[in-house]
Amino acid sequence: MAEVIIDTYQCSGCETCVEICPDVFYIDEVTEKAGLVSPSPYITDALRQAAAFCPEKCIAILE
Repeated sequence: MAEVIIDTYQCSGCETCVEICPDVFYIDEVTEKAGLVSPSPYITDALRQAAAFCPEKCIAILE
């Protein structure tokens, strides 16, 4: 099963991932960093695109 990991230390909170894939990502109001809506999201093309377009390259998909 695939796993999505966000390096919150590197995350700038730019919301690119949320704009591309709002079903998977959200911005935590307290930390202002990206988070996962579900701990085990289904890997979709939109999720892959969000990881690819992350300006900080802090989203990893481990398969």
